[in-house]
Amino acid sequence: MIKKDYPLNENTLEEEKEIISLRPKSLSEYIGQDRIVETLKIAIEAALKRKEPLEHILFNGPPGLGKTTLAHIIANEMGTRIITSSGPALEKGGDLLGLLTHMERGDIFFIDEIHRIPKVVEEFLYPAMEDFAVDFIFDKGVHARTHRYRLEQFTLIGATTRAGLLSSPLRERFGITRDLDFYNEKDLAKIIKRSAKIINITIDEGGAYEIAKRARGTPRVANRLLKRVRDYAQVKADGVITKEVAIDALTLEGIDDFGLGDIDRRLLETIIINYKGGPVGIEALSATLQLESDVLIEVIEPYLLKTGFIIRTSQGRKATEKAYKHLHMNIKQKDKTPLF
Repeated sequence: MIKKDYPLNENTLEEEKEIISLRPKSLSEYIGQDRIVETLKIAIEAALKRKEPLEHILFNGPPGLGKTTLAHIIANEMGTRIITSSGPALEKGGDLLGLLTHMERGDIFFIDEIHRIPKVVEEFLYPAMEDFAVDFIFDKGVHARTHRYRLEQFTLIGATTRAGLLSSPLRERFGITRDLDFYNEKDLAKIIKRSAKIINITIDEGGAYEIAKRARGTPRVANRLLKRVRDYAQVKADGVITKEVAIDALTLEGIDDFGLGDIDRRLLETIIINYKGGPVGIEALSATLQLESDVLIEVIEPYLLKTGFIIRTSQGRKATEKAYKHLHMNIKQKDKTPLF
């Protein structure tokens, strides 16, 4: 039983099938995040020996690093079902209760964007996670009665891009908490070569590393770029991805040597030109760029912070000297128009 949060049209289904086909099915196939993988191997093996469900698990990290993939792998390794939902989809307590009461022993319940669960729904999770029970309230006022419904033991896996927004009571109920970090180029190149084999495209070492270098340390981005380079190679290069082909294709896509795209450069330019290098608050950036602040915080900003193009201070975001150099701007002339 898998709950989807949105209707799937034919194009979405095809895209989802391709994404799923690129996902590893076991921990032995999973590339990168070595310490997390080793922790999960031990926890899974111990749980299987005891014939018990796993402890609840929380994965934290920027989008595209493999949180959902790990949840599906865990279900596969444990030999159980996985039921998926997301924080915004669980609008009422009844939505959650309907899923929990249909769980079988050992099932994996995966909640993406768990930090966005409404407070009223979150409170239903506390007894479910701790005591494997939910409380129903009948009537109101002086006639109110409660009934505790026992649940089968299950494993909740939560994924979040902003662990700081989780309440302490919820965070403390997870037995295993792990932070996923950006991937290095070596691991990304391995992922790209594996994906290229699956989608039946020829790629050499140079091509794989060129895509990896521009993939923002993120497997999801690496696979997306691989598909774009595949299209280019099939039309312009006899279906073979070399370093030169990858460079040409990604330059056409507007992806530079550091993996920055148009929106990344716009953000840096906005800080440097509009706000004299910063500091500038996230809401001001959001209004200027006409992008949701959540998109800036969760999707765009983490990589720019990691690679040192911006820094975050108590007053706001500031562009670094590295950002000025990358945009060919003189740090002493903050109003100079960048050259590309």
